[in-house]
Amino acid sequence: MTGGGDVRVLIVEDDPAIQRFLRNTLRVQGYDVREATTGGEGLALVRQLKPDIVILDLGLPDMDGMDVIKQVRSFSAVPILVLSSRSDEAGKVMALDMGADDYVGKPFGVDELMARLRTALRHRLAAEGSLPVFTTGGLSVDLTHRNVTVEGKEVKLSRKEYDILRELVVHAGKVLTHRHLLRAAWDGEDVDVQYLRVYIRQIRQKLEKLPDRPTYILTEPGVGYRLQLQD
Repeated sequence: MTGGGDVRVLIVEDDPAIQRFLRNTLRVQGYDVREATTGGEGLALVRQLKPDIVILDLGLPDMDGMDVIKQVRSFSAVPILVLSSRSDEAGKVMALDMGADDYVGKPFGVDELMARLRTALRHRLAAEGSLPVFTTGGLSVDLTHRNVTVEGKEVKLSRKEYDILRELVVHAGKVLTHRHLLRAAWDGEDVDVQYLRVYIRQIRQKLEKLPDRPTYILTEPGVGYRLQLQD
């Protein structure tokens, strides 16, 4: 996805300099940009405009961005890309667990921002799709028949390995926290995160050409994992 006037981006940011930078960057890329400077205004515009994606600063003058995420998720599945100077991993995990799709720390570069925005939009389109077969790069996952292939060759996964991969596929492009994956794959059991790391390593051994340099399942340090969407 490369932008275009039919893709509406809502920026919720109170810093004039960052707001101007985002506005100019996105408009040059062809996006239809709308803006809010407070959480309350942002919530109203999400309801009114139904944007394709929201870029949200966590440090707003009237309310915490975490509360904005929580309220948006009560009525909308719109992708939310969080911007914040908060660098703590706990803050990232909280934002993602509350429903944000991705997290970019300030300061950030244009290339990183645009890549994360395109990924979030692609995740939205994938989630809206009804095809039972997911494909990215050389990886193909048949969600109906639980069949996985890499470069056309079938890959045998254990039940738990498949459950983890399926959750990543269903949310392809989105960062999933350790807690999210543990809850999904272990049905809410109290399981140590180390078990998840072991299974991720096993899945990479089966999917990746170079497991130590993965291209499909990427690690978000201290936060979780994402299934990288590829052309």
